[in-house]
Amino acid sequence: MKPTVRQYMTHNPHTIGREQTLEVAHRVMREHRVRHLPVLEGGKLVGLVSQRDLHLIETLRDVDPAATTVEEAMTMDVYVAAPSTPLADAVLVMAENKYGSVVVVDRAKIVGVFTTIDDLNALTQLLADKPRALTGS
Repeated sequence: MKPTVRQYMTHNPHTIGREQTLEVAHRVMREHRVRHLPVLEGGKLVGLVSQRDLHLIETLRDVDPAATTVEEAMTMDVYVAAPSTPLADAVLVMAENKYGSVVVVDRAKIVGVFTTIDDLNALTQLLADKPRALTGS
């Protein structure tokens, strides 16, 4: 049985509204120790904001994190996958497009986020489960 995104994703991710400020996004990320937040409007996925996005927009002149909204920093080009997506497929798309995360959606509901950290944890586990394949023994 091939591993799927569901097995390694972060379940029940924290989200943020598009009208929230960058300051609020930073606080949510710090409190929950995450680097990616799906952005919602009316409960619907409209984008993704990463810690990197926040830092990038804050380098622009006259950007006030207490007044600038997440909408101004988010990306709308979000890679969305189902929980049943084979892990290898998701990782390939992430690598080819240099995505830092996948928003995992099941029946129009966000059920997880799969990040490069989750990917590394999966790789570590999969390699530990098959040490002989690595050494050729």
